[in-house]
Amino acid sequence: MLSRRLFLQASAMAGCSAAAHPLLSSAAFASAPGDNRLVVIILRGAMDGIDAFQPYGDPDLRALRSTLSLGPDHGATDLDGFFGLHPGLAALLPLWQAGQMTFAPAVSTPYRDKRSHFDGQNMLEAGTGTDLDPADQQDGWLNRLLQLMPGQASETAYSVGAERMRILRGPAPAKSWSPDAVLNLSPQAEWLLSRIYYDDPLFRDASAQALEIVASLSPPQPGKNPEPEHLELARFAADRLNKETRIATFSLPGWDTHAGQAGVLHRPLARLAETILTLRSELGRNWDHTTLMAMTEFGRTARENGSAGTDHGTGGAMLVVGGAVRGGRVLGGWPGLSDGDLYAGRDLMPTRDIRAYAAWAMHGKFGIPRDRLERAVFPGLDMGPDPRLLA
Repeated sequence: MLSRRLFLQASAMAGCSAAAHPLLSSAAFASAPGDNRLVVIILRGAMDGIDAFQPYGDPDLRALRSTLSLGPDHGATDLDGFFGLHPGLAALLPLWQAGQMTFAPAVSTPYRDKRSHFDGQNMLEAGTGTDLDPADQQDGWLNRLLQLMPGQASETAYSVGAERMRILRGPAPAKSWSPDAVLNLSPQAEWLLSRIYYDDPLFRDASAQALEIVASLSPPQPGKNPEPEHLELARFAADRLNKETRIATFSLPGWDTHAGQAGVLHRPLARLAETILTLRSELGRNWDHTTLMAMTEFGRTARENGSAGTDHGTGGAMLVVGGAVRGGRVLGGWPGLSDGDLYAGRDLMPTRDIRAYAAWAMHGKFGIPRDRLERAVFPGLDMGPDPRLLA
């Protein structure tokens, strides 16, 4: 019997017949021309940007948070005399010092007030504005980017299982893979699978390619615990990016911190840091051409709640790292935490649309014209001034 972590694929081309395929999907990949690489990580659950990048220089912070986000005197690492890096992200400090890491505080999508994880994530991945219902937007902004890229030549594309990341959904072919999908097929079952799809070139070739990749993966070692999923995602993404893939996206969960945030938040932040450092290590020289953006659906309340946590808010933070990044600095402005500065009297006020940073990154990396980004990739977006995100 074979037992492998499985490479899968996702595309709108697949149709209903893919639902019967014995595999699942959760991370997505797409091929694109050139040497530049883009990685988008969706942080599901609303990361508290005020805690991840602590504005300890703001005089109103301590009045809002008695146990959280208190700066270098409480374990954070100073970055610029105003912001401190949460201890969970401390392993990324060398990237900041090397000019390969930056972040944008006080950013958000156009989503406001309802503060639903599902709607917020849908709008983040759809890339729409307030004039479009994210439930009605069937494709995602990375797929719309691929549709505008001349010479885009993704490998064979198909959909397996029920879950696909909305951000890469659409007509442009893309692939997906899940570290939780385990294939147990005997040689007879492999033969049967090939015969089932023999008369369908799309599924025949795709199934053959999936089996080839499965065969190339290292089998689990008896008695050894499997590698944590976030590291498997990073290693597999790097392997694809070192070959034909140029755009990769996946999600990391665990960011909803309503209670006991001081203990809860450290773990997902550390996982994020490990994911990024694993990508850097595995990409080798290709790291120099890579831009990674970590984005979340919205931020959290500026004021700590009675359970030593924070609730769903508005303004959040975006982390950007990579060898192609112009880092070691903070992107954008800081709105302040006084009562008059807060959105709806409770949340960090957004100072810029998070889509603008993504759009400028795609403009710099892939040469997509500004007007196409503002109309086709991110409908209704005003990109505003160039933040000079890339080196």
